[in-house]
Amino acid sequence: MSGNIELLEDTLARTREEGRAALIAYLPAGFPTVDGSIEAIKAVLDAGADIVEVGLPHSDPVLDGPVIQTADDIALRGGLKIADVLRTVREAHQATGKPVLVMTYWNPVDRYGVDRFAQELADAGGAGCILPDLPVQEADPWREHAAKHGLATVFVVAPSSRDARLAEITAAGSGFVYAASLMGVTGTRDSVGEQARALVVRTRAAGPLPVCVGIGVSDAAQAAEVAEFADGVIVGSAFVKRLLDAPDAAAGLDAVRALTAELAGGVRRRTG
Repeated sequence: MSGNIELLEDTLARTREEGRAALIAYLPAGFPTVDGSIEAIKAVLDAGADIVEVGLPHSDPVLDGPVIQTADDIALRGGLKIADVLRTVREAHQATGKPVLVMTYWNPVDRYGVDRFAQELADAGGAGCILPDLPVQEADPWREHAAKHGLATVFVVAPSSRDARLAEITAAGSGFVYAASLMGVTGTRDSVGEQARALVVRTRAAGPLPVCVGIGVSDAAQAAEVAEFADGVIVGSAFVKRLLDAPDAAAGLDAVRALTAELAGGVRRRTG
């Protein structure tokens, strides 16, 4: 079975034709439980998210802020395995028909086996991988297997990325480019800032891939701001915080549905 990179590309093309940014949600697998994470991911997709990133929790999540670190710790203490992550991808995609990517550090993929991971992710209906700590110059083995199995390879760029680096990444990547709105770890911010807009402009100038912005977006107003200049708006910590703050599982699902509806309205609202 081939992966769903075409579904991802078609989804981003469709939202562009609709004159809006795509809403991309991030939730870690295994949090609060494996079944609970599957239900939460299906809830956000049903409530209006266009694409979802399933986080593969890691014991040393150096790029993640305290909210996602807390969720990852809960998932790992619950005994989460890569098989559970792949099951999460499969069930979320089968239930909704929407693109599902995995966001993971490189070490778990390398240990699991690069071709094995790509093959099983494709078999699960996955659309690709976001690999925030994989240097593009070391990415050929993954890119080869991802292409063979119909998966996108999404690289992360930051405001500090030089133009030559942006050109290298846009040439090597597929699906879209993940633009980190500012320097630092994931988490909500009071303002997304102008750095993100400038980074999107520079990344688009470097190559043809859609550019989706993450880190710091937590409400409809910020989503609308970013949607003015990006192809996609990525929200993670705000979803995880809603689940962490909920008194029970049902309340958590209601909370993420409500946030999704607000953000989906935001990416469709013009602020200018």
